[in-house]
Amino acid sequence: MLNYHTVPVTPFQQNCSIVWCDETLQAAVIDPGGEIERLLAEVARLGLKLEQIWLTHAHIDHAGGTGELAARLGLPIVGPHPGDQFWIDGLPQQSQMFGFPPAQAFTPTRWLNDGDSVTLGRCTLAVRHCPGHTPGHVVFHSPEIRRAFVGDVLFAGSIGRTDFPQGNHEQLITSITERLWPMGDDTVFIPGHGPESSFGRERRSNPYVRGT
Repeated sequence: MLNYHTVPVTPFQQNCSIVWCDETLQAAVIDPGGEIERLLAEVARLGLKLEQIWLTHAHIDHAGGTGELAARLGLPIVGPHPGDQFWIDGLPQQSQMFGFPPAQAFTPTRWLNDGDSVTLGRCTLAVRHCPGHTPGHVVFHSPEIRRAFVGDVLFAGSIGRTDFPQGNHEQLITSITERLWPMGDDTVFIPGHGPESSFGRERRSNPYVRGT
C-alpha cells in the first residue's frame, strides 16, 4: 500500500510529499522545491530507499531542488507534462527573482501525459494532465488509498493562481471539474500549500468551484 509524509519546504511552505510502497520501501519525492538536506534526513528517518523524483509542475517552489537532488543521487525526474518546458528553462531566473538558492534547469527523464501512470514498488498511481495554473501541470492519483497529489490546481478553500505566464482560469476550472471531481467526493487531496481537504468538501464549500 502507498504511504506518504508531507514536509513543507521553502519560504513558500510548499508541501513536498515523500511517498513510498510499504512492502518494498521504495520511495519517490513529489515536488522537491528546496531544503534538500532536510528532505533526505526525512527519507533516512523513515528508512526508505529514494528512487524517483515526481513533479506536478515547474514553478520554483515545487521544482527548485530537483536538478541538485537528481544530480547528487542519480535519480530519474518524472514529469511534469511537456507544456512546462519553458518554466523548467527559466528556473535559474525564477530563483533569482524570488530570492531562492540558485536552481538549475534540467531535462526530465520522462515527460508525463494525461492517462499515464507511475509505479513505485507495488503501487501504481494514475496521472492526469490538469492545465490552468501552468500549461504542463499534472496530478498523481492513488485510487488504492483514495489520495491525490494535486500541486497548485486546488487548495482547501481556494484554487491555483492563473495570472502567471500561460495560466488560464477557464482551463483550470475545467481541469478541476472534469479530471479531479471524477476521482470521487471521498478522495482526500494533498495540495501544494496548506491543509489537506477532500473533493467533496470543496465541491460543497469552496467559493471558486462550489456546485460544479
